[in-house]
Amino acid sequence: MTGQTPPQIFAPQRRLAVRRRALALQARPGAADYLMADMAEDLIERLGFLRHEPKRALLIGMVPDGLVAQLRAQGANVTLAEPASGFAEEEPFPESGFDLIASLGTLDTVNDLPGALIHIRNALAPGGLAIASFVGAGSLPALRAAMLEADGDRPAPRMHPAVDVRAGGQLLQRAGWADPVIDSRPLDVRFRHLSSLIDDLRSQALTNVLNHPGPPLGKRQFSTVEEQFGRGIVERFEIVTLSGWRPSTSSG
Repeated sequence: MTGQTPPQIFAPQRRLAVRRRALALQARPGAADYLMADMAEDLIERLGFLRHEPKRALLIGMVPDGLVAQLRAQGANVTLAEPASGFAEEEPFPESGFDLIASLGTLDTVNDLPGALIHIRNALAPGGLAIASFVGAGSLPALRAAMLEADGDRPAPRMHPAVDVRAGGQLLQRAGWADPVIDSRPLDVRFRHLSSLIDDLRSQALTNVLNHPGPPLGKRQFSTVEEQFGRGIVERFEIVTLSGWRPSTSSG
């Protein structure tokens, strides 16, 4: 790393507030959690395919209880960490020696993503596996298009820049993850109303945490966005997953 301060795209305090609100909403019956559920299911499938049975696992994010229970049933000692509770992904981790570190839905809003990936690698035991999943580039195309139309000739920064597969590969090489694998998969969800989408984004910590967000939509602009959604729309989430290992030899 060069030691240069990364650009402050995201506001740490806004990020904390969004995640704390999402945690509170998750405590309510019927809260949307399909993105975390999809990431958790994919994680279990990857571990099975790789025949990796961790004895010590660190899970970062709003991790589903079922994932924790399944890993513990397989003999893993599971540690949970959540940025909203003070876990700092852009600093060296307080513990190390994990056979598995999985980040679910958190790394898309850190300012120093290369640094966070390096800290994950350093907290792994030799031969340990890291898997990070988050909402990436290509997500929410309908909402993005509606926002652009509502803003007209002067579009405002309302939605986050996102990592795509190519950028993910470059990041893993910089972070020193061995045998990196990067892929993306779509998850399509139908919404009856714009309000349903907004509720789901809030419940899953996907609302705006930009350091310099645009002004709130005015009534006319909001009506334009609502009209674009009409009586319902299928929105797409692209889930990017990065995986790699800490080399088991000292030369790694």
